[in-house]
Amino acid sequence: MSPADEAVAWVVVSDSYEIHHQASTYLESLRARDCSPNTERVYAGRLALYLSYCAANGLDWAAPGFIALTRFLHWLVKEPLPPRGRRASATPRHREKSTANHILTTVGEFLKFCIPFGWVEPATAAMLSETKYLSFLPPGYSAGEDEQFRTVETKTIKFRVAIPGYEWLSDEQFGQLVALTVRARDRFLVYLLGTTGMRIGEALGLHRQDMHLLPDSSVLGCQVPGAHVHVRRRMNANGALAKARKPRWIPTDADVASLYSDYVYEREQVPEAAQSEMVFVNLFKDPLGQPMKYPNAKDLFNRLAAKADFAARPHMLRHTAATRWKRNGTPDDVTQDLMGHVSPSSMAPYVHATDADKREAVERLAALRKDRS
Repeated sequence: MSPADEAVAWVVVSDSYEIHHQASTYLESLRARDCSPNTERVYAGRLALYLSYCAANGLDWAAPGFIALTRFLHWLVKEPLPPRGRRASATPRHREKSTANHILTTVGEFLKFCIPFGWVEPATAAMLSETKYLSFLPPGYSAGEDEQFRTVETKTIKFRVAIPGYEWLSDEQFGQLVALTVRARDRFLVYLLGTTGMRIGEALGLHRQDMHLLPDSSVLGCQVPGAHVHVRRRMNANGALAKARKPRWIPTDADVASLYSDYVYEREQVPEAAQSEMVFVNLFKDPLGQPMKYPNAKDLFNRLAAKADFAARPHMLRHTAATRWKRNGTPDDVTQDLMGHVSPSSMAPYVHATDADKREAVERLAALRKDRS
């Protein structure tokens, strides 16, 4: 942690606290590419896991071999995870196959990064992928004007896993989740995520100057009409970072302004919060007044999910907002801009069919057949 601005940087060390130079240099390159501190943290853990496995099994991490990497992949799902929390479950937990694939992907990227420095032979990284011609294009994928993007690199070592479904909340569930919040800050956060489609990192990275909730913001030097919120990519002390590099603004309704006003009143009761420029800060636990971090938000949603008795995670509210916009006839390009997506194909996972939608489609077809007969 930097003593100057409290920015967090990650390194990989051995059991004897010796810094692993190559892995730490790779993590430094992520910072140079302006990646999220959370991404750096996750990648650091994956590399440490790989290096520990190599050390325990007498493998050269820079030249593990195809068979060794395959065994590492299977070890990832067979090895029980360490107990979590004070009341650990008697049933051991294991990694999902999709998680093992992600870990090996990070290892592959790390090995490729090491090639120009002479730390890894090109053949070692080359065995992790192979060239494949796409005879059939995935939905939303463009092969280019000259079909130049039909040839891609695919992984050679991976589990075959089913495509996971995307979860979202119905209007009733979203309303229930908002109603279950006890504090004004938490209520504002939940409602903001569910109505603007922000990522949790974007919300936690909001500054007070981004909140333009007046009918006219020209006095603030902003010419955007109506109440809205600005989403900007910037480095923050709490590690929150907007994924999209292009800034955008999102219109808000009157309830956002009302809930924000309630939160500001609650915030003013904590003197330590007065100096923070961040919107979401710690008001109920130490360190008071410091920017709210992702673990705090995750803990909030875990408590709300337990009360509501259904799954509730921050990213589900992003799916919820996108689905509501699509159902209400919002054009795809408008929804794409609101969500901060660069590619139209990124919108595909956010379109969900409800039970009612599917029932209506079947009944409509049955009615047409009846009319024709």
